[in-house]
Amino acid sequence: MILVTGATGGLGHETIEFLLTTTPAKEIGALVRDVSKAKDLVMRGVDVRQADYFDYSALVQAFRGFDKVLLVSAVAFTDRLRQHQNVIDAAKEAGVKHLFYTSIQRSTDFVLQEVTESDLATEAYLKASGLVYTILKNGYYFEGLKYIIGSEVPDAEIRFPAGEGKIAFVRRTELAAATAALLVSEGHENKEYTLTGAEAYSFYDVARELSELAGRPITFKSSELAPYVAEKVAAGFPEVVANFFAQWGAATQHGMLAEAHDTVERLLGRKPTSLREYLKTTYLPGR
Repeated sequence: MILVTGATGGLGHETIEFLLTTTPAKEIGALVRDVSKAKDLVMRGVDVRQADYFDYSALVQAFRGFDKVLLVSAVAFTDRLRQHQNVIDAAKEAGVKHLFYTSIQRSTDFVLQEVTESDLATEAYLKASGLVYTILKNGYYFEGLKYIIGSEVPDAEIRFPAGEGKIAFVRRTELAAATAALLVSEGHENKEYTLTGAEAYSFYDVARELSELAGRPITFKSSELAPYVAEKVAAGFPEVVANFFAQWGAATQHGMLAEAHDTVERLLGRKPTSLREYLKTTYLPGR
């Protein structure tokens, strides 16, 4: 019996989709805050349970009867650590045997504000809890490119404070497939995996691939952090969000997301999506 938290979010829902291809729906649980948003899962026979990460007693009730729980980490700008601790403690009280936690890739010791400290504290808390654990250090989603270069092909230039840093991008769908494969298999007790694409790319690579696909020159210019934040604020983003975007650029410069691992490839049995494949299907599907 496997329960996935954050089941109406992107990663959680896609992980359940993959679980349903190998596991009877009655053996899959979905934790949601709003049951009305999980009607598709209810219709397919998934055991949908309602609880908020802040509601400890509801979490204990929701986790009863499940052997494994996937804790999809809370979003930034919230009390992430307290929420994660509630989930871990509730899982232990409910008799859960094995807890999987979605952390973020850390190829270096760079501290990403709003994320790294709570990830490190959560991992330490989980290891000390007595639960069997598996820590999944997820790479940066290809889908996150839309926050950096937009949803359309840039006119002429990509600006981002990433320098020559690289990211081992991975599609969220492939990350979900790899996560589901880990959940239904054995041998992952007290282990840590970094889940990334097969190759790391710089934003110079992104610009070059887009140029070739679009048939016109697109360049990348690495901006400084402060001007980048000011530019985003001028475009209408709250300063706290603009700073968060800039931190991902700084993390890229420092190599936090650069190391490519083969775990996803081994779990999928094929190479993950490449940069060119993703850009072509997402930005220029007719080319």
